[in-house]
Amino acid sequence: MQILIDGYNLLHVTGIFGTPGHSRAFQQARERLLAHLADRLGASQAAQTTVVFDASEAPPGLPRQTVLSGISVHFAANHDSADDLLELFIESHTAPRQLTVVSSDHRVQRAARRRKASYLDSDVWYRELLRSTRETESGSATHDHGKPSQPLDEHQVREWVELFNTDSDNKTAQAPESPHGTRTPRTPHRRDTIRRRAPRRP
Repeated sequence: MQILIDGYNLLHVTGIFGTPGHSRAFQQARERLLAHLADRLGASQAAQTTVVFDASEAPPGLPRQTVLSGISVHFAANHDSADDLLELFIESHTAPRQLTVVSSDHRVQRAARRRKASYLDSDVWYRELLRSTRETESGSATHDHGKPSQPLDEHQVREWVELFNTDSDNKTAQAPESPHGTRTPRTPHRRDTIRRRAPRRP
């Protein structure tokens, strides 16, 4: 699934900002957003993602098309706004049914609807992204719980063997339990049996 994102629209939703008062604040915010998205999406999905920003805040000297953190980035040069370029991408897409458009702008959503592409408001898509990645991380932690990160060394193996041998020696022998929870009677030892003497003849 390919993803087309309205960059500044999503940036405001995430609350990611550059250093206040810094001349490169917008550039810092963009870089943080792209790094954050790449981390959440993973390398495979990041390579299928395109983010479009308005050209008015593009850093000087930066190409209007580049790749950052594995994500394709476009600045809307020669367009009035990012919406113009987003709409152009949607109209020219060869497989729009395989495209998800992330933007809260109604004009962009109408363009996606005309081409039968999926579309979501930026805040809705971002919440879903965070939820899915949390579930993935939680599932991975549960799957790995209790597993040693690496094989036990010889010293650790010896400690475990000594521990279990000690516990085994100190346990009091008990009769095994039947499936219903009652104990099976223990077979008496030979010395516990009562020998009957034959009556003495007069």
